[in-house]
Amino acid sequence: MATLPVRSPMSPGRTSSPMAKLTSPYARTLGLTVDRCGARTIVMMAPGDGIGGRPGFIHGGAISGLLDYAAWVVLLDTIEGEARLKPIGITVDFMRGGKMEPAFASAHVERLGRRVANVIATAWQDDEKKPIARADLKFLIER
Repeated sequence: MATLPVRSPMSPGRTSSPMAKLTSPYARTLGLTVDRCGARTIVMMAPGDGIGGRPGFIHGGAISGLLDYAAWVVLLDTIEGEARLKPIGITVDFMRGGKMEPAFASAHVERLGRRVANVIATAWQDDEKKPIARADLKFLIER
């Protein structure tokens, strides 16, 4: 099962994801943290040297990694019992350049079948209504 870090300060009304007990090198490299606001999970990517693209902007691959990670977190929290996930496909639509500022992502499971799950993830910065990217992810579930 995947593991996730929790490095963000907790505030009233927020709890850490139950998935987020162990650390993932992938998440550390991208500077990802996981917060849960009620029933919603939000993954944050802090700006840093490892995620830079053209001057002043986040690399598209780092944004894709943020979306991918948000989808994994939400899907693993949704699945009951033990399961292994294998990505089948990911399609990322980049809508605007991500500035070298904190970026956020959330995801929701569009369809959860016995063997396949479809997840939609969205990334934004200043305004959630102005996404910087959106991803459609498909996972094979091995139970």
